[in-house]
Parts: sequence; structure tokens; C-alpha cells
Amino acid sequence: MIERFEKFTLSIFEISRCWHKLAEEELSPYGLKGPYATYLTVMYRYEDGITGPELCELCGKDKSDLSRAVAVLQEKGLVVKEVVNKSLYRGLFKLTERGRAVAEQLCKRASLAVELAGGDLSGETRETFYRVLTSITANLKALSKEGLPQ
Repeated sequence: MIERFEKFTLSIFEISRCWHKLAEEELSPYGLKGPYATYLTVMYRYEDGITGPELCELCGKDKSDLSRAVAVLQEKGLVVKEVVNKSLYRGLFKLTERGRAVAEQLCKRASLAVELAGGDLSGETRETFYRVLTSITANLKALSKEGLPQ
């Protein structure tokens, strides 16, 4: 059992480390760090904008991380926050034209990385892998909220 835990844990950490390294390389020309990749790729899917709480949820980040990241992305001219109902409180984060171009390039590169990383997998194996990964993620989220049973 420990061997399976170690294999699982080390694989997840290695995937994360490699992803962050690739994201860092892709974003360095824009003066950005790798962790901003998640925000940019998620915002790219929401052309009409997305609220802070929604962005936190979809990126798996907390409010303070979002605030820091958005401040940098706004400073770089990639993101704006639009007023909704005369209030910025529930405003929408939107990519600027430049932000959309950066995010589009990043999405293309991320798709290429994922395709190459799983290039030796059949379509059926890939489908099974993502189904299993989604299941494990959901189960671990539940366990992290409820705690391990005694």
C-alpha cells in the first residue's frame, strides 16, 4: 500500500513540477511567473468575464492568491475589472485584447504539451485515465473536507 501511495504522490508532484516549469518558460517573455497560467487559461474561456469567486473556484486558489495575481495581470495590461451594477465588488475580470492574445498562445502551447505528454496513449486509455483522475480528485476533495475515517 505504501508503495502505491509513494508512486501516486511522487507522480502527482512530478507532473505539477514539470507543468509549472513549462508554464514558467511560456510566460517568462511576458514577465510573468508560471502560476499565472491557470488564471489566464481559465479567463480565456470566459470572454464575457468572470467573477473573483468563480475564478477562485475554477483555479483552485484562495482569494488572497487571486488578488495578488490579478494585481500583477492588471499591471501588465492583460486583465481589467469591469463594473457590474455600478460596483466593482462583484465586478467581472476580463482579458484585455493583449491578455486574450497571450492566453490564446498559452492555451495552444498547453494543448501541445498535454498532447505530447500523452502521445503514446490510445484514445480509450486517455479517456479512462481522465475518468479515473477525476474520480480520485473528487474523492480526495471529499476526504480533505471530512477527514479520514477512523
